[in-house]
Amino acid sequence: MKIEKTYLPLLLFSCIALGIVIGGFINYPTTKTTLGKKYYKTKLNKLIDFIDNEYVDDVKTDSIVDFTLTSVLANLDPHSVYVPKSEQSSIAESMKGDFVGIGVNFYSYKDTIAVIKPIANGPAEKAGIKEGDRILYADNFQLFGKKLKSEVLFSKLKGEKNSEVILTVYRKSENKKLNVKVIRDVVSIKSVDVALLLNKTTGYIKINRFAETTGQEFHVALLKLKRSGINSLVIDLRENGGGFMEMAAEVADELLKDKELIVFTKNKKGKIDKTFASENGDFESGRVSVLINENSASASEILAGAIQDNDRGTIYGRRSFGKGLVQREMEFDDGSAVRLTIARYYTPSGRSIQKHYDKGASEVYYKESENRFGSGELYEKVK
Repeated sequence: MKIEKTYLPLLLFSCIALGIVIGGFINYPTTKTTLGKKYYKTKLNKLIDFIDNEYVDDVKTDSIVDFTLTSVLANLDPHSVYVPKSEQSSIAESMKGDFVGIGVNFYSYKDTIAVIKPIANGPAEKAGIKEGDRILYADNFQLFGKKLKSEVLFSKLKGEKNSEVILTVYRKSENKKLNVKVIRDVVSIKSVDVALLLNKTTGYIKINRFAETTGQEFHVALLKLKRSGINSLVIDLRENGGGFMEMAAEVADELLKDKELIVFTKNKKGKIDKTFASENGDFESGRVSVLINENSASASEILAGAIQDNDRGTIYGRRSFGKGLVQREMEFDDGSAVRLTIARYYTPSGRSIQKHYDKGASEVYYKESENRFGSGELYEKVK
């Protein structure tokens, strides 16, 4: 999205062939035929069975299926993807408002798990875990010196509510190892990082993603700032990669007047679904400013587009990512899932924000924002 109003193509992709391919793996009834879609389902099933029963070496059939699904989706558009079971649970959890675990933000530093910051009032903070602590062991399981798959690492740190884990940590500031008992508990994941006053009349709200609780979190933060007497609001969407479109609409509804258009979608059959603001907004007057950058995407662009196209506020920052494809998720019995692009979304004035892509996903597509450094776009307006 450009900061000034322009009309960019938003290619929200819709796909016919994927349902045919996936149908072969989810026990839809098939009939042998040489014509039509059912033939392809039967063909895929027969191939998998043939490999499973006759191939000279043992082959993990589920790996073949995973690879097939990944390959098919990779040739559709950049946002139609197959999500393995190992990743699906953590992704779904990140979009909820809470999870059960020890409550730390961490990253892998060289060969060690380093704590960025314990989540406020979470189990780890209550137990005494501090920023910079290196987690060496969870109970007797070694976490350093080897590359662990994310599902293995999460399984050691997460667990049942009220279960106990002994963390062995190295605290550099004290140059010693510590054994810390942490009782796992429900940990809240906030999508509104901060809500504060920039001055006596200007409020500031930072949203890191659009999750299940974002609408309510924003509402509570907004009312708190209103009680302080604000007449101007800054919404920070920088580095916000998106999330649920409905939550972006809820936030926009707080700012727009009754019946103003927020966003509309269009599917392959031409069906258009429009989302309008209601009469219940709590900040329908007063100045609004929205901050974006090259990593503001999807739901962030929906919110920014609604504010811009309704002349409700001003957008500041760098051109946003350019993701305008609407996905629907289909789950499989084994816990994996497919996210398939089913529609395009458009801003109120009819702008399609999706940036150009060749067929399927590519490294070029995801690194496009990096190329803006070379063009100078990140520092000045490109003519």
